[in-house]
Amino acid sequence: MDHYAGIDVSLECSSVCVVDANGKIVREAKVASEPEALIDWFRSLGFDLARIGLEAGPLSQWLYAAMKKACLAVELLETRHVSDAFKAMPVKSDRNDARNIAQLIRLGWFRPVHCKSMSAQETRAMLTARKLVQNKLQDVENSLRGILRGFGLKVGKTTKRSFAPRIRELVTGHPALETIAEALLAAHTVLMREFNGFEKRVRAMSRLDAKARLLMSTPGVGPVASLTYASAIDDTSRFISSKRAGPLFGLTPKKYQSGETDYSGRISKNGDAAVREALYEAAHSILSKPIKGCAQLKSWAMRIARRAGISKAKVALARKLAVIMLRMLKDNVPFNATAKNATAKATAMAA
Repeated sequence: MDHYAGIDVSLECSSVCVVDANGKIVREAKVASEPEALIDWFRSLGFDLARIGLEAGPLSQWLYAAMKKACLAVELLETRHVSDAFKAMPVKSDRNDARNIAQLIRLGWFRPVHCKSMSAQETRAMLTARKLVQNKLQDVENSLRGILRGFGLKVGKTTKRSFAPRIRELVTGHPALETIAEALLAAHTVLMREFNGFEKRVRAMSRLDAKARLLMSTPGVGPVASLTYASAIDDTSRFISSKRAGPLFGLTPKKYQSGETDYSGRISKNGDAAVREALYEAAHSILSKPIKGCAQLKSWAMRIARRAGISKAKVALARKLAVIMLRMLKDNVPFNATAKNATAKATAMAA
């Protein structure tokens, strides 16, 4: 008889539940959230498991990789599916979560999630750290502007180099403000230095990464966007069609149909928000700046803008870029703005 297991992962200890093919609970336990402890516990059962399920989360990829290496039939479950399945549960606890995950695994009511490679996780960690420092740098600047505005001191437009001198100029003669400004400017200087360091590392990584170099041939796509997209896709073989890129990153409309009701809403915004942001920024650049090699993409998006507005045109262009970039990775070819026209002309001549 087949057996199935569910793991509810917590920081220190994980709840584990094993059920048989009929759904009867065979074994339950609390196990340390360490790969070795979990592997040893499953091997001590005395029987093989058809599938082991754990919900995708901060520790899940680490545990999944080690258990997969130990030849255990482990699967990562999509968080939204697990959450929706648990909504009918009257009592929520780690023990009940593990039981329900085991039942989901037994019944097959789950969608497996791709576990990113170590190189993709390292790239994403670098991009996340860069974004964090960038946000804190902006927070310090905005806080300084807000504090001085309360005293009628307007900073106005500044550059990276002129920001600190402008702040010092405004607070001169205000002892309390001078103290506040010097402290925040000291933090600003440190954050700026670290952010510039991250910028150099990211640019170096994009030059060394073959996928990132390939994606940067796309108009409007720079080092950050290319690394963000490449690390999110990771393994192109898991995509049958390039059109799957749109729904994967939440760039397709939600649809609701029931009886006489049938409407399409705004985009779902599911999936990786960082990729969605990077694609939208690339689309914004194409539509707002004179970028070489994007005439066809820009004219296509502008036709949508005249019909539905510029905001929807940017989202549509972001979705189109996602599809194009996935096809580029699958075929390992750089962006070619004239490829579609050349194909169309060849078809017409043949006819």
